This record gives sequence, structure tokens and C-alpha cells, in this order.
Amino acid sequence: MILGYNHLTHSIDDILANAKLGRAHHRALYFIARRPGLTVGGLLALLQVTKQSLGRVLTELGERGLVETRPGVQDRRQKLLYLTDKGKDLECRLFEVLREHLSGAYSEAGQGAVGGFWAVLEGLVPEDHRESIAGLDHEIPVPGKRASG
Repeated sequence: MILGYNHLTHSIDDILANAKLGRAHHRALYFIARRPGLTVGGLLALLQVTKQSLGRVLTELGERGLVETRPGVQDRRQKLLYLTDKGKDLECRLFEVLREHLSGAYSEAGQGAVGGFWAVLEGLVPEDHRESIAGLDHEIPVPGKRASG
């Protein structure tokens, strides 16, 4: 599992390095892309990192024009997170590389193995955390196209 994870994450390291970003930035981009309007608190819960480390990541992403924050509709104190068009483009490129690697592995393993693999992955997520990830949009975001849902 660790070797597979390492190979998969190394596949996007060049793209991240060229953007002068790291894997923490990628994780934030990934979740914001799948849940536009996610609160900072919601992202903290998904990533399970400290406010300080997430703050550094979000500040860098904002300064680079990849993520923007907007006030909440009902509670203006809330910070809602959205990818900019530039952020969507970068996240799409990263996701496409990961998708290609996973698609190849899925094709090789067969449908039954893929279903079992997803069941194992979901089993690794603590039960009290599963609800927070249930609504994530797993579509590939396309720049200029609104996400469904």
C-alpha cells in the first residue's frame, strides 16, 4: 500500500514542483474542487490538520491566485473556499495524472478487485468521519464548467 501510494503521489510531484507547491497544497485543492463553498472549518475537519498549517497553505494558495474566499451567505463571518479558474486548471491537471494511473491499475485488476479495493479504503476511514466525506463530488472539475450537484 505504501509503495503504491508513493508511486501515485510521485506522479504529480513535478507538476507541484513547477507550481512551487507541495502535497499539502494539493490536498486542499482536491477537496475544495470537490466541495466548492467548503468552509475553512470543514476543510480542517477533512484534512485533520492544525489551523496554523492549513492557514499557511490557504494563504499561499490565495496569494498565487488559486483559491479565493468569500463570506458565508447566512453567516458573513464564515470563510467559504472556492478555486479560481487558475486553481481549477491546476487541480484538473493533477487529477488527470492521478486518474490515468488509477485507471490503468483498475483495468489490470478487474471490476471485482476494484470494488473490494474501494470497500477496504472506505473501511480505513473512521466511521464517525465517513459522513463528512459522503457528499464529496468525485467528478473531474473542468475549468469554465460548473460542477454538478
